[in-house]
Amino acid sequence: MSKPYKTIVGLEVHVQLDTESKLFCSCSTKFGAAPNTQTCPVCTGTPGTLPVLNRLAFELSVKTAIALNCEIPHFTKWDRKNYYYPDLPKGYQISQFDLPLSRNGYLQISDPKHEIEAKRIRIIRAHLEEDTGKSMHDELSGRADSRIDLNRCGTPLLEIVSEPDIRSPEEAKAYLTELKLLLNYIGISDCNMQEGSLRVDANINLHIDTQDGKIATPIVELKNLNSFRAVERALEYEKVRQYEEWQETGHKMGDVPKTTRGWDEQAQVTREQRSKEESSDYRYFPDPDLIPVTMTEDAIEEIRQSLGELPAALRTRLEETWKITPYDSGVLVNQGRELVDYFISVAEICKDGKQASNWTQQDVLRFLNENQISIDKFPISASSLAELISKIRVGELPSNRGREVFEKMASAKVSVREAMKALGIEKLDDSDLTALCAELVATNPRVVKDVVAGQLKAVGALIGQAKKKNPNAPPDQVREICLKLIQGKDTKRPNNPAKSDVLQFLKDHKISAKQFQIDSQLNLLCAELVATNTRIVDDIKDGQMGAIDALIEQAQKRISNVDPDSVRDICLKLIWKL
Repeated sequence: MSKPYKTIVGLEVHVQLDTESKLFCSCSTKFGAAPNTQTCPVCTGTPGTLPVLNRLAFELSVKTAIALNCEIPHFTKWDRKNYYYPDLPKGYQISQFDLPLSRNGYLQISDPKHEIEAKRIRIIRAHLEEDTGKSMHDELSGRADSRIDLNRCGTPLLEIVSEPDIRSPEEAKAYLTELKLLLNYIGISDCNMQEGSLRVDANINLHIDTQDGKIATPIVELKNLNSFRAVERALEYEKVRQYEEWQETGHKMGDVPKTTRGWDEQAQVTREQRSKEESSDYRYFPDPDLIPVTMTEDAIEEIRQSLGELPAALRTRLEETWKITPYDSGVLVNQGRELVDYFISVAEICKDGKQASNWTQQDVLRFLNENQISIDKFPISASSLAELISKIRVGELPSNRGREVFEKMASAKVSVREAMKALGIEKLDDSDLTALCAELVATNPRVVKDVVAGQLKAVGALIGQAKKKNPNAPPDQVREICLKLIQGKDTKRPNNPAKSDVLQFLKDHKISAKQFQIDSQLNLLCAELVATNTRIVDDIKDGQMGAIDALIEQAQKRISNVDPDSVRDICLKLIWKL
């Protein structure tokens, strides 16, 4: 059932810029110092002091604005925003009012899982201002004391204000995730929300369809949002609360003042804090101690050229160059430029983007996370991982033992050949492998009988025995050779997947054979692959989409000219029905 209202959300994101000194003085911006030890007469507002602009902070702000597709005016100025608060010792904040350093930009958001539609979120403005101090409220001890730390006061703060183009909590999270990624890539800020380097305020109201037309509810500003998940939960709660309040009071925009509500993470509710001031309440006027800033087109272009490749363009390049999915490119790009460069190096050497992506996402990232290290300290070089992938592809290394070799390479810091030698892995001669399979078929008549009857899963018993007899026996080849030997014994059996076995599989999962076109040879093959590769299916269901490549490889061995994309589509279609 569709909701009787539309959620309208705009976000204000405050980003502390990565500078060593504050915006208008030389005090350090380093996080974690003892309270009130990184202050001076300028940032504490002592009469008679004069501010001096931090050039790097301004350039970083312009760099961000360009990355957000904003217009950069050639003239901008500073204004005093007047209000009293204990952590604002000057009684005003140096900010920008009517002539900000940028305006009219946008950020494109998308979701490879297609949970939200791709769309463009417009940016009203990105302006530079000084941060306030920090109030620390001691409410747990019962004394309700408040202490003030002015170390943060005067830190360069870039405020990025979006248009109210966001229509759901999920879109808000997608916008914030993409924005944070962009800021990290261009080196503007570490965006550490726990340290206050990135803070979010959300403005939300509802547009409700009534018999008298569309009405808008009063806007509420949400604060105390300490994570993107908190933003999502707070918006989810607030839209329901506002609708229920409208049903009770009928208040619409203009009937009551704009209010500020804080998010209570523990109680999972928003609580009213105060009425929100209008811009006129701040009595903005130009700061008489600071001259305006002018920028030439050449200066703007120089900053533009320093941006490098942005995340959206990088994702597109990875997808087009290496034929990986949007989901895979998103995972890689989200890990940072260093990991992307590692992946590209692996792919260029082994000439297989999909396998390079799978190994980087699954095994490399797992090792990095388990050992809490960055990619620059990863013990396996890109060339070594590419060699490992290549050996698996050409059959020199059994695919089922690839991860053993990977673990040995990482733990012992050795090459692929050294790891294989230490593990006793060597390529099994084709004649020896055929002899082994022939022995297994000859000594397992019951398994042979089951396979002939159409129970293809029974061949797994032969694969298990082969592994015990010779760990170097590749499971896929053992399976293929054993099936060929068994089919050779049964002249009545056609050389194609066991239709009865697949029919039983579809029946077990309540999937119509007619609906799935069971008489199609390709569909029948894909159904067999899904039925006999439960581990791969489980990986795909867990979101490891790269695992589908293993099914494609098996299909190509069975039908040499099979279309990989068709195999992918049919297998995924069947897996999602399970």
